[in-house]
Amino acid sequence: MRIITGGVTAAKGFEAAGAEAGIKYKDRKDMAMIYSKAPCVTAGTFTSNVVKAAPVLWDQKVVEKSPFAQAVIVNAGIANAGTGKEGYSYCERTAAAAARELKIPEDSVLVASTGVIGMQLPIDRIEAGIKKLARAKADTKEAGDLAAEAIMTTDTHAKQAAVQIEVGGATVTIGGMCKGSGMIHPNMCTMLGFLTTDAVISKELLAKALREDVTDTFNMVSVDGDTSTNDTLLILANGMAENPEILEGTREYAVFQEALHYVNETLAKMMAGDGEGATALFEVKVIGAAAKQEARTLARSVVSSSLCKSAVYGHDANWGRFLCALGYSGVNFDPENMELYFESAAGKLLVYKDGAGAAYSEEKASEILSQPQVTVIADMKAGTHSATAWGCDLTYDYVKINADYRS
Repeated sequence: MRIITGGVTAAKGFEAAGAEAGIKYKDRKDMAMIYSKAPCVTAGTFTSNVVKAAPVLWDQKVVEKSPFAQAVIVNAGIANAGTGKEGYSYCERTAAAAARELKIPEDSVLVASTGVIGMQLPIDRIEAGIKKLARAKADTKEAGDLAAEAIMTTDTHAKQAAVQIEVGGATVTIGGMCKGSGMIHPNMCTMLGFLTTDAVISKELLAKALREDVTDTFNMVSVDGDTSTNDTLLILANGMAENPEILEGTREYAVFQEALHYVNETLAKMMAGDGEGATALFEVKVIGAAAKQEARTLARSVVSSSLCKSAVYGHDANWGRFLCALGYSGVNFDPENMELYFESAAGKLLVYKDGAGAAYSEEKASEILSQPQVTVIADMKAGTHSATAWGCDLTYDYVKINADYRS
């Protein structure tokens, strides 16, 4: 696997664009397009929230029933959620406008929205934006950068990743971009994310690879405990690498899985570290668990805790908060036979062992917790399974950002 620069345009045959459409923001790009020169097999995972935005319902139908997909249209600023039949009709009109400009079928157009819930899209601006995007699309890294920038809301920076692998003598590329900063909690993948690949792979196997990998990547992220109405992760594979088809159970499939995991994990960590108001990426590693799912549950419990997140922000070595979050996770373990560590670029420190606090320096602990990436390690001493979750610290700015979100 070779890590490369780029995002959704890194794979062969994919173009992208970003444009200003004036949907809600008046001074920045707020629409993006991804386009494949060839039809794509497509897979997706979507929010488990009962309240699903209109674009989620549209995309679920396209992924399930359409023979292929070839384009994605994304807008930022307005979520098109809680908008009823009118909101869904705007998905249809968005797809129709893109189909006209790109000369592809309407049911091959995926749509996604992010932003304020309850507002109707200004569909005339969406349609005008699609014309701009169609004219501007290109297969360059710069075009991908503009698309990644255009999908942001409260994000402070664009999030992209790409890798290349060899499959049967052919170079296969996987690239992606995502956005997500607030309303982030693992319950599918709280975000908008778009992955592109030029691999030759069946729709069924692509869906299996994505579904299984989300469990240990995007589903292990939590910023604030809120699961969005708009969560969407899409992957498009156009086959333009012309590799021998990737088949389940083969070495090539394992290599593809590894590459997909790298892209997803990289994007997930970028999203966690850019949580609204965050000053630090907060990582929780659970090792020595009795079962894999128990490890996931324990890690998610700690990374989702407001008290733990506040301790990281305050650089406070209050290990009791982390122990408490493990204890109410629902997983049964022996607190008299486990260890807790704090770790960062400043070092690693044992703070709890076998039922009591360890002898440690508060000053050193505070130094460790003051770094831009902080890891809490819980060794359960009950088995061989492990899991990692990602979040961020909880700051005053999180409240400020969300109190002013609609203004």
